[in-house]
Amino acid sequence: MTVQWQTELADAVCDPAELIRMLELEPGLLEPARAAARLFPLRVPRAFVARMHKGDPADPLLRQILPLGMELVDTPGFSTDPVGDLASRQRPGVLHKYLGRVLLIATGTCGVHCRYCFRRHFPYADESARADGWREALDYLRGDTSVREVILSGGDPLSLNDRLLAELVSALQRIPHIYRLRIHTRQPVVLPSRVDASLLAWLAACRLQKVVVLHVNHAHELDAAVRTACANFRQAGVMLLNQSVLLRGVNDSAETLAGLSEALCAAGVIPYYLHMLDRVQGAAHFDVPESRARTLMVELRARLPGYLVPRLVREVPGASGKVPLPDPLEPAPAEA
Repeated sequence: MTVQWQTELADAVCDPAELIRMLELEPGLLEPARAAARLFPLRVPRAFVARMHKGDPADPLLRQILPLGMELVDTPGFSTDPVGDLASRQRPGVLHKYLGRVLLIATGTCGVHCRYCFRRHFPYADESARADGWREALDYLRGDTSVREVILSGGDPLSLNDRLLAELVSALQRIPHIYRLRIHTRQPVVLPSRVDASLLAWLAACRLQKVVVLHVNHAHELDAAVRTACANFRQAGVMLLNQSVLLRGVNDSAETLAGLSEALCAAGVIPYYLHMLDRVQGAAHFDVPESRARTLMVELRARLPGYLVPRLVREVPGASGKVPLPDPLEPAPAEA
């Protein structure tokens, strides 16, 4: 039986002409949007579009999902695999970068196509951990007793139905050395109906410690439905964290970032990481210089209590974890 969130997901806006018409934008945006969408398709749930301001091409939510002609520019220093995913592959869809943690590419499907997505070029057709019913992924996890945490990613793992997810998590629970489940998802933000009774039931019954890492970049994304979804997660025993990406024209001001942290706190979500843009080909127009990012963090610490200040980090291929960026007054790390 199709449930509400699946109907909404299937009804997402995928035609640039429809999006431009819905938001009463200038017709001149259409042809560049179509050209960019041929390389990386548009996809955005209507519930997320409803939070955007009509007639405003600079709306911070719209900027994250509207295809632009700038995506077609081949920019030096930007690549199709900016974080070294493929080099960390151990089995189909199994990425092992850091000690004690393994990431599973659960699905290539996502509820929204963010234009800065670092996996916009990822070969999902060949790299899905569920390609053989999770067998290879589970065998790998059973064989490495150093793994304590499994991270579900994608795509968006909550694009899968609850039967599949519950079966996978049930198998993970039977591996004695795994004690924590982390789910990286944007689905509850762009499609809050996804956090329904079925999802909450298997989460609540799961013996593993449960962490859901949301992806919110601007306070306008947190409407009443998203706040309710967050409250329901917490009632199911889920720890909620947030990872943002620092994006030019979206959240690259101290005022905007402070407002985001305050809104996350009010929703019961801990600001965790603020990521520098992963330099994926097609997203160079979102890049914020490191010097500007460091200055923003100084301004942010002057505005907020320490527990609401996310850590500014960059992902560096081959590093043992996320690499924190120092403040302007701190010595910069030595280059390798």
